[in-house]
Amino acid sequence: MTIQPLQRHDAGAHYELLLRMRDENGRIVSPDNFIAAAERYGITPNIDRWVVENALRWLVSEADEREKLQLCSINLSGQSLGDDKFLPFVIDQFHRSGLDASKICFEITETAAVASFSQANRFIQALKELGCRFALDDFGTGLSSFGYLKHFPVDFLKIDGSFVREILHDPIDREMVRSINEIGHLTGKQTIAEFAENAEIIQMLRNLGVDYAQGYGVAQPQRVLKAVNA
Repeated sequence: MTIQPLQRHDAGAHYELLLRMRDENGRIVSPDNFIAAAERYGITPNIDRWVVENALRWLVSEADEREKLQLCSINLSGQSLGDDKFLPFVIDQFHRSGLDASKICFEITETAAVASFSQANRFIQALKELGCRFALDDFGTGLSSFGYLKHFPVDFLKIDGSFVREILHDPIDREMVRSINEIGHLTGKQTIAEFAENAEIIQMLRNLGVDYAQGYGVAQPQRVLKAVNA
């Protein structure tokens, strides 16, 4: 899904890879359903490995896509942060692919970061040494993170869509977005607002000083990798 700059013009493409799964009849399974099941059975690190390996392989094989890319965001689960073998796997994938690590941004949810702060911190620091960037996803849903945010070495804050979707009509949501954006900037991070569903929301985000917008008002998701079959 495309991420649109609001305060400046970026020469390259910035997008997030979204994972979808088809069942035995070819129907798309809701991400909430298959991710919840994967977490229940402890297999999300295996899914994350598949995504990382295939995303890097795809970027290596698609020279045109790689040349126009500024940043490709990949989501990681909290279980992967607690998997001692996952970090060496990711590092090995970068070494094998030869891909410029500065073109990859890993997204970690705020709740996962709070739950395993020291592990997440070590993981981020190790991959930032390669050049990777990081985003704290769904920010604002776990307000305990405000206290340590200035010490957390991420590059982006993704403002949770639950605050964004009603900013045209709800003054409290609007102030939440404004506050998160200001705190993000004060701690040296850029902000990305999720659920930017139309041009009016995008303009409001621009007026509030948010750096990037993501949602159907920017662009619809496009298929780039083969779906995983159930």
